[in-house]
Amino acid sequence: MTGEVAKYTIEQIESLELAPGTQHEKLEGWVPELANEDDLRDALEKAFDYRGDVTITTRSGERIEAYIFNRSTGATLSDSYVQYFSPKSPDKLMLSYGEIARLEFSGKDRAAGKHWEDWLKAYNERKAAGEKNIALHPDALE
Repeated sequence: MTGEVAKYTIEQIESLELAPGTQHEKLEGWVPELANEDDLRDALEKAFDYRGDVTITTRSGERIEAYIFNRSTGATLSDSYVQYFSPKSPDKLMLSYGEIARLEFSGKDRAAGKHWEDWLKAYNERKAAGEKNIALHPDALE
């Protein structure tokens, strides 16, 4: 199809919009038990997908408020790390999994209760009412 533009009808496009959204776990306030390496890895995967801040306690006792935006898993905990933002620093920071002793899902889950299906329902209601050029915007965070 080189050089051609694919053309779709409105019905074809709207049929694609009916895909189910992702079901997210309610993690706000959760403090996972980190009994072993697998527990830590699983909790950090969830922290990466979490839409709020977490509090990390390091093995040295430091408490870090963080928004985890990236992670890299290696063969060992020392080879694995999270990258995060902290309100106390304008820089991107990094911490080895091996330095983490405790993890708390302490921040507000910014997307709790906000689902694609809710957005789509509002869109369809406005469309059914005859509105044109519909623009639905996300809710303010605060």
